[in-house]
Amino acid sequence: MIKRLFDLAVLIVTAPLWLPALGAVSLLVWLKLGRPIVFTQLRPGRGGRGFRLYKFRTMSDARDSQGRLLSDAARLTPFGRWLRSTSLDELPELFNVLQGDMSLVGPRPLLMQYLGRYTPEQARRHEVRPGLTGWAQIHGRNALSWEEKFRLDVWYVDHQSLVLDVRILWRTLGSVLRREGINKDGEATTTEFMGSPPGS
Repeated sequence: MIKRLFDLAVLIVTAPLWLPALGAVSLLVWLKLGRPIVFTQLRPGRGGRGFRLYKFRTMSDARDSQGRLLSDAARLTPFGRWLRSTSLDELPELFNVLQGDMSLVGPRPLLMQYLGRYTPEQARRHEVRPGLTGWAQIHGRNALSWEEKFRLDVWYVDHQSLVLDVRILWRTLGSVLRREGINKDGEATTTEFMGSPPGS
């Protein structure tokens, strides 16, 4: 309950900053990529229960001659790449926080199909609400291996506190400004998690 009140207090106090930014980016996405402006996808929340995640659209609807969508790398526009590098594409997730599906700080919500691929220890990341940012995000973000990210996520589950959340939020601001760990080298988007090798 204290963590939830903290999230709401931060959102209310910072609303004069993020609401105008949300409006400005919405307009840019509409002008650059058209509709829909917001991309929604089912993601696992606390306990693995699904919720609708909101993000700004970053990809075009480009298709091949047979009408099939092109790869993520081919559809990710320069504007979309900029949105991701600045993390502005994640602004709509603030509404997920308001709704209570997410917290400001916690393990990032990944894909539903990953649920059956986690080890029991990795699955502990779902013992808390997913977050806009987290312990893994300030220690390398997408530059980390999946196993490293999950170890950091579980560490957060075991050590969470408001003091730690404030520390993570402060360090996230620096990471976003420096645009650190957006993607692995040579990858346009994050590689799919297929499960950890035995003994990892």
